[in-house]
Amino acid sequence: MARNITKYFLTVAVVLLVSELAWHSDRLGGFVAALPLATVLALIWLCVENQPEQKISNHARYTFWYGIPTLPMVLAFPVLLPRIGFRPSLSACLLLSLF
Repeated sequence: MARNITKYFLTVAVVLLVSELAWHSDRLGGFVAALPLATVLALIWLCVENQPEQKISNHARYTFWYGIPTLPMVLAFPVLLPRIGFRPSLSACLLLSLF
């Protein structure tokens, strides 16, 4: 139970950190958001939970391959945002990531 609470706390802390940094500095917020913090935390939790090395390795590999479809999204969003607004831009980018 304590381990789950710790995991939740650290995960929320990362999201809040990125949000607060982005509030003060777009560049710094983007930099921290681009860091693989979630992946590093997930790898640490898998290790702490005594998962097999193959499972940890697979997680890292799949994170790479599933990260590639997000690249067009982060490039398209700044272009679409001033033209069509936030919600339509986000929706279009999410759909773009799926295909």
